[in-house]
Amino acid sequence: MKDAWHLRLGRNGIRLLDSIINLMVLLLFLTGMAFGGYALWDSGQLYQEAEAERYEQYKPVAGDSLTFVQLQEINPDVFGWLTVYGTNIDYPLVQGEDNAAYVNTSVTGESLLSGSIFLDYRNRKDVSDFNSILYGHHMDRQVMFGEIGEFSDEAYFEEHQYGNLYVNGRDYGIEFFAFLQVDAYDSRIYTPAIEGEADRQGYLEYLLAKAKYTRPVGVGSLDHLMLLSTCTSDATNGRHILVGKLSTTVYDDPFRKETAWEFGGRNLWERLRQIPVWLWAILLLAAGMFPVIVKRRKGRRKKEESK
Repeated sequence: MKDAWHLRLGRNGIRLLDSIINLMVLLLFLTGMAFGGYALWDSGQLYQEAEAERYEQYKPVAGDSLTFVQLQEINPDVFGWLTVYGTNIDYPLVQGEDNAAYVNTSVTGESLLSGSIFLDYRNRKDVSDFNSILYGHHMDRQVMFGEIGEFSDEAYFEEHQYGNLYVNGRDYGIEFFAFLQVDAYDSRIYTPAIEGEADRQGYLEYLLAKAKYTRPVGVGSLDHLMLLSTCTSDATNGRHILVGKLSTTVYDDPFRKETAWEFGGRNLWERLRQIPVWLWAILLLAAGMFPVIVKRRKGRRKKEESK
């Protein structure tokens, strides 16, 4: 009798232990699933917050800089806008007191791992320096400067020749003429605002010598260069740089096809978003009252005809 009781107790203990183990395994599995799901969601949020579309409402187009001024009121460090035709590089530009200020900060001043596209703090915001350097994170999903690496393909480099820079209320054309793969500690490349004609010429010659691809555009020591720099996944200190020549000639976007839904560079939805809320309220009220007015008029007409 005593042995049977011990046997039942042992069996119940084993079952209880088995249930506890199964529960722990289930909890670990669910925790892993939850963590994995959160990681995917968090990663998606990071890329979504870095998409160029997030800032599209502030882009100055067709001479309308009002929305851009509104962005500058949010953050006075905003000074320009960069567009590389045929890519998703279409972002506002900022400049901080040092090159760490916007590494993990958005153009609206919020903490953001994807950071911003920012100008070297040693450059002048009016891009009057001989060589100005812009930095941005290399990210997947074609956000920030993630597409700079695409220029390592020669066909891609040849197809994407132009861009646009908006600074101080005016547009400048960008003609890209060189693509480089360099080291982050190459001080000869990463020294902005080169002074003196001889030093400028030496810088240009060194840059062209280091380039993987070049395009003849007639660039010289009196021109103004814009360097777009980002890190690479190939090497720890590797950097990709796309180099363009600034011009007073504003180039058309060869990749853009304006449709019937677009007006003056903005699509219809973007135009509708600019309509004030109070005006939308009036329009909706008018739309709601229209059937009532029509119904009343029909009623009056029937009464008049029946008399």
